[in-house]
Amino acid sequence: MKEPKQQRIPHPQRNGQGGTDTGPRNIELDLQNPDMLTPPETDHGTVPNMKFSFSMAHTRLEEGGWTREITQRELPIATTLAGVDMKLNPGAYRELHWHKEAEWAYVLEGSCRIGAVDQEGRNFLDDVRKGDLWFFPKGIPHYIQALEEGVEFLLVFDDGQFSENSTFMMSDFFSRTPKSVLAKNFGWTPDQMANMPEKEKYIFQGQVPPPLESDRIISPTGDVPNWFTHRMLAQEPQRFSGGTVRIVDSTTFKASSTISAALVEIQPGGIRELHWHPTDDEWQYYISGFGRMGVFASSGLARTFDFRAGDVGYVPFAYGHYVENLGNEPLVFLEMFRNPRFEDISATQWMANLPPQVSADTINMPRSMIEALPKDKRPVVSLNR
Repeated sequence: MKEPKQQRIPHPQRNGQGGTDTGPRNIELDLQNPDMLTPPETDHGTVPNMKFSFSMAHTRLEEGGWTREITQRELPIATTLAGVDMKLNPGAYRELHWHKEAEWAYVLEGSCRIGAVDQEGRNFLDDVRKGDLWFFPKGIPHYIQALEEGVEFLLVFDDGQFSENSTFMMSDFFSRTPKSVLAKNFGWTPDQMANMPEKEKYIFQGQVPPPLESDRIISPTGDVPNWFTHRMLAQEPQRFSGGTVRIVDSTTFKASSTISAALVEIQPGGIRELHWHPTDDEWQYYISGFGRMGVFASSGLARTFDFRAGDVGYVPFAYGHYVENLGNEPLVFLEMFRNPRFEDISATQWMANLPPQVSADTINMPRSMIEALPKDKRPVVSLNR
């Protein structure tokens, strides 16, 4: 992807205000965040930071891959959701484990096998690939194993204070349980348990699994009633003048009982329209392209942030905002919410469905221009509506 060439080193100055920065500085970061170095004139006041990049997160290196996380520790405003970026090499496992939080996932690259057993002993086993989702309710034990090409995926948990380092893992659990208890529980002998791990394995290397059907186990209680995967990219998108939107919540993915999401693709020159979410904070993950988000926090407060692939954004509920594509390729990102239903309010739709003179008088615009606004919701728009 080509980004606009910078003609000169940027400085914090605009229209005769500000000045040059001749002291120590990180020019690469200034180039990536022009709207922080020189904010638009519409920015005002003190608004909390709403951006953190996975590139600045601590990476945990393991035998079978790596992982890094963005929680409330890295992004203090993010109270409702936390995220993990994880890579598994071909055949590697994210070991048998469970969480106190629900786990929502999006496959970024590659493919993997995931399996789970619920509280009734009902089975789940499936292979997922780029653009697929999965969701495991809290407490449900599961595992992930990379297929022949390896896999990278985004995990999202429904608590901002979640940490991947506090997961409940089978190897850790068993290593902290007396062997005599394990022997009674499973009917094993000391010799049979001689090679059990002495600590957690977490991410470790294995063999690429066999074809899916040969791995299936028939449970006497059957399969889980609501399948834990969803083919998001196979879902027909809503198409608009400025791009596309795919919305996945409990109405289309029944298993996803605590998290909803939208996959947004904004074409060059387009914007994710002026909107806000009436009940829930928004956690964002940027997949490709680059652009900026403007956020209105009421009381005259506003701030602009720049985003590119691998960045995480966050918007508290009810804050008005937009996302604008500043590049020459599509800007693609996920919007996620701790709510089983996706909800947003469109500024355009709101105005178009009021008595037109009300909006016209409020913003000093001709009534005819208000009457020309579309009454249906169009989340991604460009100048050519």
